[in-house]
Amino acid sequence: MQTRCVKVKPMFFTKRLIALTPLWLAIVTGASALAESPPAPPSETPRETPSKAAQESSATTPAASRTAGFDEVDAIFTEHCVRCHNENNVKGDFRIDDREAFFDTGMVEAGDQYSTLLAVIAGPDQSMPKDAPPLNEHEVQTVRDWVLGQANWPDGRTITEKSKADSTWWSLQPLAQPSPQATIDDFVDDVLQQADLTRNPPADRRTLIRRATYDLTGLPPTSDEIDRFVADQSDDAYELLIDRLLASPHYGQRWGRHWLDVVRFGESNGFERNILINDLWPFRDYVIDSFNQDKPFDQMLTEHLAGDVIGQGDFDIEIGSAFLVAGPYDNVGNQDADQIAQIRANTIDEMIRATSEAFLGLTVGCARCHNHKFDPILQSDYYRLYATLGGTRHGSRVITTPDAKRDRDAIVAPLNDKKAELEKQKKQIDDAIQQRINSQGDQHAAKWIRPQPNRAGTTETFDPITTQYVRILCQSQDINPATGNGFRIDEFQIWTPQDKTSAPRNVALASSGAVASGPSREIKDFPGAYGPHLAIDGKSGERFISASNHLTVKLAEPTKIDRVVFSSAKDEDIPEHRKFVFVADYRIEVSDDGEMWTEVANGHDRQAANDAHRNHRLRQIETTPDDRRSLVQLNQKIRKLSRQIADVPRLPSAWVGNHVAKDAQGPFHIFIGGSPQRKGEVVLPSSLSMLADTVETYQLDDNASEADRRVRLAQWMTDDANPLTPRVIANRLWHYHFGTGIVSTPNDFGYMGGQPSHPKLLDHLANELIAAKWRLKPIHKQIMMSQTYRQSSVYSASSAQVDADSRMLWRFLPRRLSAEEIRDTMLMISGKLDTKLGGPGFRLYHYLQDNVATYVPRDSHGPETYRRAVYHQNARAARTDLMTDFDQPDCAFSAARRAETTTPLQALTTLNHQFTLDMSDFFAKRLEAETTVPRQQIERAFRIAYGRDPNQQEVIDCTELVAQHSLRALCRVILNTSELIHVR
Repeated sequence: MQTRCVKVKPMFFTKRLIALTPLWLAIVTGASALAESPPAPPSETPRETPSKAAQESSATTPAASRTAGFDEVDAIFTEHCVRCHNENNVKGDFRIDDREAFFDTGMVEAGDQYSTLLAVIAGPDQSMPKDAPPLNEHEVQTVRDWVLGQANWPDGRTITEKSKADSTWWSLQPLAQPSPQATIDDFVDDVLQQADLTRNPPADRRTLIRRATYDLTGLPPTSDEIDRFVADQSDDAYELLIDRLLASPHYGQRWGRHWLDVVRFGESNGFERNILINDLWPFRDYVIDSFNQDKPFDQMLTEHLAGDVIGQGDFDIEIGSAFLVAGPYDNVGNQDADQIAQIRANTIDEMIRATSEAFLGLTVGCARCHNHKFDPILQSDYYRLYATLGGTRHGSRVITTPDAKRDRDAIVAPLNDKKAELEKQKKQIDDAIQQRINSQGDQHAAKWIRPQPNRAGTTETFDPITTQYVRILCQSQDINPATGNGFRIDEFQIWTPQDKTSAPRNVALASSGAVASGPSREIKDFPGAYGPHLAIDGKSGERFISASNHLTVKLAEPTKIDRVVFSSAKDEDIPEHRKFVFVADYRIEVSDDGEMWTEVANGHDRQAANDAHRNHRLRQIETTPDDRRSLVQLNQKIRKLSRQIADVPRLPSAWVGNHVAKDAQGPFHIFIGGSPQRKGEVVLPSSLSMLADTVETYQLDDNASEADRRVRLAQWMTDDANPLTPRVIANRLWHYHFGTGIVSTPNDFGYMGGQPSHPKLLDHLANELIAAKWRLKPIHKQIMMSQTYRQSSVYSASSAQVDADSRMLWRFLPRRLSAEEIRDTMLMISGKLDTKLGGPGFRLYHYLQDNVATYVPRDSHGPETYRRAVYHQNARAARTDLMTDFDQPDCAFSAARRAETTTPLQALTTLNHQFTLDMSDFFAKRLEAETTVPRQQIERAFRIAYGRDPNQQEVIDCTELVAQHSLRALCRVILNTSELIHVR
């Protein structure tokens, strides 16, 4: 063990000199009468004092002769100091986590009783630990002894803040040994017996089939299905029901929706622009199909992380890796290099959080800036995942086999060859024109004698003329001279001549009765945002953006004029900015009737606005009639070939992300404080440290391919020895069956998450999942066949006093239907549910896009929206009335648990929204088509909606309602009842 020789440095931490009072001298020299720590404040919990033997040892050993070991000091610094004085959190310009940084501050001079560190932990200058009780006498003496004993700090030792949990945390332990003979009910009964509770009796059969059908399919059972199940009293009737429901395509729709919640699947990019992603829906279909096929979950996980690697060219497998890019990402763009790096770091952070929470139930993202405060997750663990996923970028790409690509190329290649030959001929003509431009251009340009158009203000004068209409025709705009569209005008002024009786005045003001017209750029959610009225409002802050090549102003009456002034960047500091695009070549024309126009001025003799405009002008001059004819013919042929190429079916593509090898090239560093500008030690893609004693570890070097990194991570996560993945997945299944997981925080199995209510049961289910080769349907069946699942939901006041939330499972907790289930149920009972599977989704909003996207809820929903809600194109931060009101989560984040609120908006929406009114009408028409007898209609309505017959009082009440208000009113009432949207 080496020690470090330190040199004397200024003591600057306290920013003032220490007053060397007799009291202070007594304290730092260890005088026992004055070395007592100040008493803890009354509100603080007294610090635990050292043992009597330790105190006696400290008191009887002279400070000059006793040397404290670094381990003792390490323990004190770790408990009291390092949280505020580390590489990521350097309070007071002082670090205590690293030897070099520690001594470089001058806080400690070895052997010096006046070292600043001693002053701030004891004595009149005591100020540390801040906002915490002071160190006790033994701790102060230990630090003092260490300082006076030359402050030995071994090489290679660092001090790190310890997390609340360590490697002994329950979720990190290996799974308990399988118990083949044990059942789910055995584990539940053990917990119930310890609390002196008993399970409820079984639910009645009508309740049970409704519960199971909603649970597995998200739809209600039909009245015929209920009747058959109730009538079938055979021992295997319930098991056959479960098998039938698991085989239904609706199973994948229901449980796929659960998983889409977890993996934060959304079809817009979020952030400021929030633009729709129209080719991510194949991932949704992939998830639904995977559940229906009962794809082993370890395979599904691997496809999520590396489907493009293990199934290259197979669309049905590659699409699984869209998981990595299914979350929000910032595509606004930034010109600042530091901000670009930060945005990129944020993007990878989102993938790390989604991956670790979905599969491991770990909040690894909390270790981005420092070691995890609560779980044994190191900051280096976070950046190991960063190095693994760092090559992934958002975007679409083609997914196809080499054979399919070759077949398409065989069709397209000859067409492209012909097109290339035509473009070559076109280029020969263009080159000849350019040669003439190069030789004659200066002569032509010499005729352009006036200054170029000025965005801050351009004036054209002409002989006085009386007119009522004035317009500007843009023949070339200055950014793209080939077009006259898209120019801006912030002010267009039309001036009268000066005469003996009056001064010139601008008659083009709207306040003077002028009216401007001309097609403008449109924003559907902000009509008129760039309209022609802005050119004559007398203000320069906003501007007309043309959607054609002209702007016309009609004066209040025929008026004599002799001048126009127009601008796009009046009063702007940087008029050269692209957003102020202006006219380059133009004509000013006047008219008496708005039909016949006369030119009064133009800008043809002005200098070119820029090099592109100069070349455009000269090309027009030097292009001969023969050149024009040839170019027209060639362009026609090229367009025809382009259409033929476009008609060849495209190869399938999807928003599956792009994996860029150069982005995965190392070295990768820890980012100190999470900042890409502060690079720390180098990390390699490898497994996470907290499971090093449980799962075989791996570490790849910097030369490992981007693909290998993701494959190895997936293999490590799905290793049968990894206790987290099967526990997390088993808990998710339990959560969706019972409303609350065995661990109530499905995405967090750490210190801040919930403790398992039935830890042995959780491990049993995890073992069963592995034994079933990671297939989920067998676990579903085990859970649903248990008496725990089949028990009634009847409330017991005595049991509730012991376990109000039924966490011990003494009853089946009733639940409200999810937002999607409520909507699907209304469609189904009205007879309008479209059961089409897959494909692009429908929208319950109007999508408006300019620089940003706006989502306006639709007031009415047509038949194209009558599909299951899982097929809705869910955009982030987009409101969709009924589903939003009933707590459908925003897909900006993983939603492992859904909220269940009760608000007035829910009642108002189901009562008054046009969708509910439409479904009420369709429900009534369905009943009228089945029977014309009022009582039978009422009975039929109850059986369709609730799966039961109405009682006598309900028949009386409903008959009276129908007589007074119509059958449609009854159907509307039924759609607004609690019984419809709750499962017991």
